[in-house]
Amino acid sequence: MAIKEEVYYEGGPHVGDLIFNLLIGMTVIGLPLTFGAIARALWLRYRITDRRISVTGGWQGRDRSDIIYSEIVKVVTVPRGLGLWGDMVVTLRDGSRLELRSMPRFREIYDIINEKLSARAQKASGSIGTQP
Repeated sequence: MAIKEEVYYEGGPHVGDLIFNLLIGMTVIGLPLTFGAIARALWLRYRITDRRISVTGGWQGRDRSDIIYSEIVKVVTVPRGLGLWGDMVVTLRDGSRLELRSMPRFREIYDIINEKLSARAQKASGSIGTQP
């Protein structure tokens, strides 16, 4: 019998990231950012559930990372796009980091993730600029 997971968010990066980077792409200097935003829009997908965080990405969406909340020691958020979307960096016990770039509803999703963390991880987590 499979245990059903409650899905809090499933989808790609915020569309505002793509629009913003397409506008920047009108300059030669902004082209790398534009290509990165296009690749994220095409192949990056997030799935946040009550049991895990899954990120599918890489070239043509061939890479997948699944992490369970007990492995997380810290989550840091950075607002982007006038606060409409944001980036999250999830640090794991082994020191590796997983970036969730251009996350829509990142404050709400951060709160959901933070509820699932240990008290120690909750204390270490937060947003850039709010910690000493």
